[in-house]
Amino acid sequence: MEVRKTGLILSGGGARAAYQVGVLKAIHRILPKGTYNPFDIISGTSAGAINGVALASYAENYRIGIRHLERIWMNFSCDHIYRTDFSGVSGSVARLTRTLLVGRGYRNDPVSLLNNTPLRGLLSDVIKFADIQPAIDNGALHAIAVNCSGLETGESVSFYQGHYSINNWQRERRVGVRSRITLDHLMASSAIPMIFPAVKIHREYFADGAVRQLAPLSPAVHLGAEKILVIGVSGTAHRRKQRTETTEYPSPAKMMGHMLNAAFLDSMETDVERLRRINRTLEKIPASVRRKEPMELKPIELLEISPSCSIDDLAGEHADELPQALKLALRGSGNSSHSGSGILSYLLFSQGFCRTLIDLGFNDAMQRAEEIRAFFADHFTGHEQE
Repeated sequence: MEVRKTGLILSGGGARAAYQVGVLKAIHRILPKGTYNPFDIISGTSAGAINGVALASYAENYRIGIRHLERIWMNFSCDHIYRTDFSGVSGSVARLTRTLLVGRGYRNDPVSLLNNTPLRGLLSDVIKFADIQPAIDNGALHAIAVNCSGLETGESVSFYQGHYSINNWQRERRVGVRSRITLDHLMASSAIPMIFPAVKIHREYFADGAVRQLAPLSPAVHLGAEKILVIGVSGTAHRRKQRTETTEYPSPAKMMGHMLNAAFLDSMETDVERLRRINRTLEKIPASVRRKEPMELKPIELLEISPSCSIDDLAGEHADELPQALKLALRGSGNSSHSGSGILSYLLFSQGFCRTLIDLGFNDAMQRAEEIRAFFADHFTGHEQE
């Protein structure tokens, strides 16, 4: 049986990415014991890039990697990601306010609501970047991509480390560049604009990869994926909300949440819908015609797993876990502890919230165990026959 390369897409979303860990844990439980890394290609954005690179570094023993990833997220606290002390938060807020009112005092002074220096220290300790290339050389991994947004060019840049046969690509406002993945790539991919500082890589500053990412599935396809597993973090995908009468003007938190959702969630949902439409169209074209006529499009098997309930609502239930200094900083924004509105679900790297999301991801995936087994069936059957 032909073995098709399987791609894993891990979207961004700050603390929401804990959901991905739960899904990966379930897949680890569902697939046969003793099996190798089921993901030939991994493409991650923002916090999803952190999860993806962590998995890639354990590609030669991905089950240990899953347990390692779960252990990290299960014991998270906000101060592992950004400074939560009053002096750290107030200093960042004051610098941001000064910049907005009178401009920067220094040209290289970072502009952000929060100082994420703790995240840099954490990632340098827990991710073994040096183990990625040996995994590629030994065939345990085909490629890993970290997606960032260039602040000068406006391009979505996929920095990838992979098999020598992969070539760079260029499309409208999105490019793929061969690189040796480093800590700077992860910090740049997770740098939510105005919340975390941008990072300079080579000649340009880069920010969160979800910004201006028009085709989140594209990097995995360019890297050779023939089937794709998407782990989303929306919690509202494919569900149309009822319109209700609004009596109050939207709060800053509501508008900030709207913009973050547009960056992190909307493009993924749109690209998944686009791929499904392409697959349906190609099904109607006879295989003989597709072989005869040169076509850029090809069918890509797709499995999408996303939250079965609203992550915003879950964040609202854990709002009291937000550090006191950040509560004070966000007090005037209209961030509601009842609805989890605004940026709460993106910044709530608390133990309780992260564990709730891991459990949700695990249960959602276990409910779809048969689909998951079917999705990976040819992958493992093909290798067993070799």
